[in-house]
Amino acid sequence: MRQVIDQLREQVSTGAWPVGGRIPTEPQLVEALGVGRNTVREAVRALVHAGVLECRQGSGTYVVSADELSGAVSRRLASAQVAEAVEVRRAFEVEAARLAAQRRTREDMAALDGALADREAAWRSGRVADFVEADAVLHAAIVAAAHNAMLAELYASFGAATRATIAEGVGATLHQDRYVDHGRLVAAIRAGDPERAAAEAGAFLEV
Repeated sequence: MRQVIDQLREQVSTGAWPVGGRIPTEPQLVEALGVGRNTVREAVRALVHAGVLECRQGSGTYVVSADELSGAVSRRLASAQVAEAVEVRRAFEVEAARLAAQRRTREDMAALDGALADREAAWRSGRVADFVEADAVLHAAIVAAAHNAMLAELYASFGAATRATIAEGVGATLHQDRYVDHGRLVAAIRAGDPERAAAEAGAFLEV
């Protein structure tokens, strides 16, 4: 078991499985490692407990931190009060938006446009879980466009708390009065306007 855990951890630490990315499925891991399904399941569970991986219902298992230290941060943030989590999100996302407006590339904008379209489609679907995931993916794409590896890693470790605050914001059903337009935020990043991007990012994260 320890050997399998170490093998999985190595995939994370070497960047083969990057922070924010989804790891191979359980059957794929069984085939690649040559061990039983239960062994793989227990090894993944151990790294989830350590805060390195995160299981997302209906989506898969994702890398949320490159090591157990970041994992400890993730666990602490995940248990925080919603108001505290929103304040931390604001600290991350406002600066990320500012940096993204200064550093975004053509590829970043393509990713942002795609994530924004997916978010809009998820809202129209009326499915809360789909919208929460799509919204979180858009914000992660903005952080990625900031091109600060440390910020991206810390933000990824905050993933569960981010999704909790999004879910809290939209409630049990998607009502129009809770809809928050993110098109202006993406537009400010595209325009290379760091102050407007920061203002847009902070506007919907008031506590």
